Amino acid sequence: MTAGPAAIRGWTVTMRFPNGQTVGQSWNASGTSDGSTVTARNVTYNGALAPGTSATFGVLGNWLGTNDPPTLSCTATT
Repeated sequence: MTAGPAAIRGWTVTMRFPNGQTVGQSWNASGTSDGSTVTARNVTYNGALAPGTSATFGVLGNWLGTNDPPTLSCTATT
């Protein structure tokens, strides 16, 4: 997640997986799953970002067969 021209207080990234992939583990984010949708939210130490700065997170996923990339959407809290 990268802040735009204004500072942000928090962020959320939603990943929609098209082929039934699942996420088993994440780091630098708090993750929740609802079917094929995984939501990653900032944790206490990486939510507040100054303009133009970024935070990264990672996930470990599982799949069988086809592994098309997820559709991502990002939301910032100002």
